[in-house]
Amino acid sequence: MATATPTDAGADNSADLALLGLMQLASPALPIGAFAWSQGLESAFELGWVHNETELTEWLDGVLEDGLSRCELPLLARLQRAWASGDTDAVHHWNQWLHATRETAELSDEETRLGGALLTLLRSLGLAPEPEQIPNQPGYLTLFAWTAHVRRVPVRQTLLGFTWAWLENQLVVACKALPLGHTAAQRIIECMRPRLVTTVDQALTRNDDDLGPILPGLALGSALHETQYSRLFRS
Repeated sequence: MATATPTDAGADNSADLALLGLMQLASPALPIGAFAWSQGLESAFELGWVHNETELTEWLDGVLEDGLSRCELPLLARLQRAWASGDTDAVHHWNQWLHATRETAELSDEETRLGGALLTLLRSLGLAPEPEQIPNQPGYLTLFAWTAHVRRVPVRQTLLGFTWAWLENQLVVACKALPLGHTAAQRIIECMRPRLVTTVDQALTRNDDDLGPILPGLALGSALHETQYSRLFRS
């Protein structure tokens, strides 16, 4: 009698481990404090720029188009490739460039604090870069790219994971501060999922001269949030 054996017995599981590593990195349960920041969204609610599900979807779509596709995502790809090739100079360059794009004290503080928290976590897990590789004030994006590199996540999947984490964080903010119901949040996810994919496609085609966010409304909202009288999120 023939005995059936699993077809994947002994198969290379590196892709599975990379996927799980990306899920861990993008998880809201990652203990780095990302839940404490609204990235200007709470101020948009307070100022009356965003009132409902439709307007929130439009806001998020604009941030994707004029922000993530032009800044965080193409920069994340460059940083991960620089880590992979051992190009420390490029890592330092793009980390400095990243800080220069943070237009308010709040956005700059978020980048630095989340980067520091992620570095602390990586050290506790034995996954941190060597000290001489780490740039001054490593940003969250810089260390997200490093972690994806260590986990052997393909660059495209890294960008998708980062974008998914951003969307989830923004919807958590909306559910707390708008308020937005959880079912409405899921409708927004269904609407935005194809946009996440096309945004990654756009980001991967950007030349260096094309980089830089075009988000004056978000920057203004973030600046006003720093002195907002009543708020749930950090500034």
